[in-house]
Amino acid sequence: MISPDEVKARAKLKKNENYKFRTYLKMNADPIKLDEQFYKLHEELFSIYDCSQCRNCCKMYCGMLLQEDIDKVAGQLSISAEDLISQYLEYDQAEMSYKTRHCPCDFLKENGDCALGECKPANCNKYPYTDQPDRIGSLLSIIESASVCPVVYEMLERLKEEYHFKKRKRIYPNDPCPCGSGLKYKKCCGKIN
Repeated sequence: MISPDEVKARAKLKKNENYKFRTYLKMNADPIKLDEQFYKLHEELFSIYDCSQCRNCCKMYCGMLLQEDIDKVAGQLSISAEDLISQYLEYDQAEMSYKTRHCPCDFLKENGDCALGECKPANCNKYPYTDQPDRIGSLLSIIESASVCPVVYEMLERLKEEYHFKKRKRIYPNDPCPCGSGLKYKKCCGKIN
């Protein structure tokens, strides 16, 4: 499996391919079978992967707490609900929930553990949601998660193999240049003089 440090760069190189695969799945995959495939891969890969050695999700996203989580989390941290909110959280009107003031998440410890322990919010426990139903309707978020989570990256690569998704041979002008320069192909090796 790809290392947590490499996943963002590798996913960026596969971005166009992943979007094409998304289109392929939308047009060809049976939604129920796709959910089963994601669930099976989720169970298999997360059973062998130690998330505490990665925590990219905690490093790249803010933590989210619902109102009903506040008292439980405050108790876990041995502080009052008011102190929890004033020290760590801000209210997100659009999401109708609280989010941590900082990214990485304020509750991420240096050793990779979560200070919230068993009180970790449901959205943290469920991330990256690959074991949830209706994956065909959330393929964009799965592609985004593939740039954060090595397990999701691996899931997409395995699904491409299962579906015999052919990787294209042609390089398009706006693709990243295969030489690794970081430039678009049309501005690098594919430049027309």
